[in-house]
Amino acid sequence: MVGPLVRPELRAWTARWSEALVAVAILLAGSWLALRGGWFFAALGAIAVVVGLSLLIGALRRMPFRRRIDAPGLVEVDEGAIRYFGASVLGGEIALRDLVEIRLLRLKGRGHWRLRSASGEALLVPVDAAGSDALADAFTALPDLDMGAVSAALAHVADQPDAVRTVWRRPG
Repeated sequence: MVGPLVRPELRAWTARWSEALVAVAILLAGSWLALRGGWFFAALGAIAVVVGLSLLIGALRRMPFRRRIDAPGLVEVDEGAIRYFGASVLGGEIALRDLVEIRLLRLKGRGHWRLRSASGEALLVPVDAAGSDALADAFTALPDLDMGAVSAALAHVADQPDAVRTVWRRPG
């Protein structure tokens, strides 16, 4: 049996950065096309550069959400609802329109999203559960959410043993 041709570290790195690498490739192709000469290629290249740049910004904002799967359970975002199917604890569902607060906390050495609804119900979702990277797209639909603050909170929750941060509250 022949082993894999790509080192596991390189495979893990490209898997983590794949979305950003594709965006950079589109950005570079657009730049190359814009420099080919003529107004048509310049306009077509400029469009590709704008698309590549917007994809790169989105990829970099979602990067902190892409983690190795270490927690049990599965996160699903579907039709405006966040669902967590827990393997060892109860899961649940909360609609994005009912969401009033998002906290990031550390319980038993593991980071969790605490999503609270208007009725007071709370849903704990591990940050490293399967499918939790889909939360980045779901959170961007919330009014006045600062993805920079969310990314910073994700970076700090791993450093502090008993970290609790409120990253978003519904305005009004």
